[in-house]
This record gives sequence, C-alpha cells and structure tokens, in this order.
Amino acid sequence: MARQQSIITFTGKLGQQIGYERNGKYFLRGAPQIVRQTIATRSAAKRFGLASRKSRLIRHACYHELDIRCDSSHVNRLNSLLIAATGNHVTLTRFRFNQQTGIDRFLTVPPVMSSNGTVQIPAQEISQYGRFSALEIKVIAVRIDFDTRRVTGTDTFVTTIHPGKPFEGLTIPLFVPGEGTLVLTLQVRGMLSDGPSHDQRYSAADIIAVIPPETAKRLKVHSHPQRTSVRTRTMYIPAATHRYPGITQLE
Repeated sequence: MARQQSIITFTGKLGQQIGYERNGKYFLRGAPQIVRQTIATRSAAKRFGLASRKSRLIRHACYHELDIRCDSSHVNRLNSLLIAATGNHVTLTRFRFNQQTGIDRFLTVPPVMSSNGTVQIPAQEISQYGRFSALEIKVIAVRIDFDTRRVTGTDTFVTTIHPGKPFEGLTIPLFVPGEGTLVLTLQVRGMLSDGPSHDQRYSAADIIAVIPPETAKRLKVHSHPQRTSVRTRTMYIPAATHRYPGITQLE
C-alpha cells in the first residue's frame, strides 16, 4: 500500500487506484483487474446491501428531528447492527447516535415503553451538571415500512426537567399512524441560560425501543379530542415543562 502525501486526499476509486482512510491517514492501493465472487461473498454483499438500505431509512427518518451532532462512526455502527440482526430489529435498542454519551448519563432509571403505547420515564433523582439550568427531553417516534421503504408516520414530544429538583416521573403518549416498525429515540441535551449546549459530552440520543409491526398493531391508539394536527395533543406535563408548539399544558 502507498500513503497519500498530497495536500488533497481522496477516498474511493479513481481510475485504477483506490483511496482509503485508516486511523486518520490516507493510503492508495491498486484496483483488482478481475473480481471473483463466491457464494459466500455474494450472500455477504446481499446482506450488506439490505442492511445499508434499512440503515438509511432509519437515519433519514430521525435526522429531521435530531438536534444533536452524530459521531462520525454512527453509520457504520448502525449498518453492523442491522447485518447481525438478520431481520430482528429489536436488537437496535440502546443504539447511540452519539457514541460518546448515552442517555444513561442523565437518566439513571431508563425509560420504558408500556403496553398501552406510552413512554414512561420513571421517578428518579436528576443530578446537577455544571452550569446547566435544565435538561431538554425529546422523544422521536417514527414508523417505517421496510418492505415498501417508506416512513409512514412520525410524532415528537419535547419538554424540560430541572436537575437537582424532585422529579416524579413523566408519561408521554404517542400517536404514530401508519403501517410498519415503530422506532423510538430519546434525546437529552443540557440547557444553558442562553440555549442548548453543543458539547457532545452533554448531548445524547439513543434508540430506546423498536416495536415490530405485529406488536405495533395491537398497541392502543390514543384518542385526542382536542387534536388539530398530528403534533397537537393534551397531556399532563410537570410544572417545569416549557411550552412548545404542538403541546397544550393542563392548567
């Protein structure tokens, strides 16, 4: 292999040369003249292609709502999980979009998905972190039909909780119409007096639940008599919760 010494480096195929990066350094190797695939390599390539398409669907469905910066390895890590999953998407639970920090840094008792279709964040002590005045909690729910490669429904919920103060728990009802697998991601950001922190050490987004279509069809669909759109609902929110578009607070 040859190391790239020029100011402008590249990855991928260029003529008969292939550029690649390893540990922050860039190298070159020659492209093979003939590629011979065995049954095993063809099968592996098929699995990788299927996993890559699913990974792209999940990432792009969540990207529109994620407010944190994903780490540079999240694409490869998600692809690897999907290759090993062999159709069992539940194994994606606890996947971190930011590998450096997980939601367990902020929530010592993890959230759970209840049988009636709500996310429960149990009562717990929320530790104080540096200069942060609050923690922003955001739940992103997307329903993906992997057979048709479509995102069939989305819903989000945003609130804040204050570290160092009693936290009695939170119940988050979700409404995600459509067919397909339900993927739930919980995002936590440290909030400063002038806005959210952009430090990756204080920003996390983890997949907390993956519900297959068969289970998702049995979940109770919540009725929202005051709903005017998919994002408008009436629900109980603790006093510390800020008002956001799409959320109506009970007085």
